[in-house]
Amino acid sequence: MNAKEKLGLIAGNGKFPFLVLDAARAQGYDVVVAAIKEEAFPEIESHGAAAVYWLSLGELSRLIETFQHEGVRRAVMAGQVKHAQIFSSIRPDWRLGKLLLSLTTRNTDSLLGAVAKVLADEGITLETSTWLLEPLLVKAGVLTKRGPTEQERLNIDYGRKVARQVAQHDIGQTVVVAESACVAVEAMEGTDATIERAGQIMRSLQGEASTLSRALTVVKIAKPNQDMRFDVPVVGVKTIEVMRAAGATCLALDAGKCLLLDGQRVVEAADVAGITVVAQA
Repeated sequence: MNAKEKLGLIAGNGKFPFLVLDAARAQGYDVVVAAIKEEAFPEIESHGAAAVYWLSLGELSRLIETFQHEGVRRAVMAGQVKHAQIFSSIRPDWRLGKLLLSLTTRNTDSLLGAVAKVLADEGITLETSTWLLEPLLVKAGVLTKRGPTEQERLNIDYGRKVARQVAQHDIGQTVVVAESACVAVEAMEGTDATIERAGQIMRSLQGEASTLSRALTVVKIAKPNQDMRFDVPVVGVKTIEVMRAAGATCLALDAGKCLLLDGQRVVEAADVAGITVVAQA
């Protein structure tokens, strides 16, 4: 590898872009960041990138021109871009507008897959987003001190079946279960909002006759044919905090396909909260 090879980083929100930036710099890349105005944290400006450009979510042509001007031939997409944001507040340029009109389904996979093809046609290869972060991919097994209870295992089994059906249609990657009953399914709002909604639903049952346990199990999976270039499942300490507030006691993940953004701190936070974390292949 050329020590001065440039790597493009399309940065959404959260810690994911910072982790990629640090890992890329550690391996000798000069990183050119295309920070999405509507999503990326301003701190990305002072995180050691060779250059940072702020682009609107709809400026696909400018993204391509920026990378070509900088000599970027390989890029990584990291960080959340809210699904609702993609289809609401952006003003697409002519290139993105044309791409949107060509889509037969307007879900994340079809949109980002089409963007990846446009980039490739312009000589920019979109790499797997976890390429530089393999150690942070969750390993199979029980990660926490406490393993799942019998009911939590039943919840996991049921939740994974439901999540697989939902994920294959690219609706969402997370379901929340109580006593083998589906309480909430992720759509455009994202994982944390889904967990919060599940907690609100369970609180609304307080004082009413209910056969459901208030203890929630969160199941987060990869899509059946997960494209690891984008929309990779991620969890961090914030996920654990949201679960705790919602009354969730168990988190089930897909081994090898979900990133622990805060590494071991996620497990430590779960232990403190009394939440079990388990990953299955």
